[in-house]
Amino acid sequence: MATLTLKVNGQSQTVDVDPATPLLYVLSDDLALRGPKFGCGLAQCGACTVIANGQAIRSCVAPVSSMAGAEITTLEGLGTAETPHPIQQAFIAEQAAQCGFCLNGVILTAKAFLDKNSRATDDEIQQALSGVLCRCFAHVRMFKAIRRYADGAAP
Repeated sequence: MATLTLKVNGQSQTVDVDPATPLLYVLSDDLALRGPKFGCGLAQCGACTVIANGQAIRSCVAPVSSMAGAEITTLEGLGTAETPHPIQQAFIAEQAAQCGFCLNGVILTAKAFLDKNSRATDDEIQQALSGVLCRCFAHVRMFKAIRRYADGAAP
């Protein structure tokens, strides 16, 4: 066990865990964050996505020890129910959620990508999201929401 300090959603958090523990388990079990989800455990589906230092990563395979000093953002860190982040507001406006299981990965992957590529084409956005799996096929509405956010049209 080791005592590690993480910066999650703008706040320093100290945890006492095995350094090899996947970040996902620390976020969910120790910090009670429910945005990142366990999907496949193999970094294949995207349900566990978080943003670390501006990059979308799969927290199910990232050892917590590799996150020392990183700025970690989960879905909960973007906005609140009262004041959602513009990308969250775009998803609300487009009614882009269905079961919600993939939503964490879609939103965080899209945000990280668009933060670095604000003028991305539709094809580039689709390519960036190609590794996030959706079970219920709300893709069209999700893509409209992402395009709305990219275009700055979120209400």
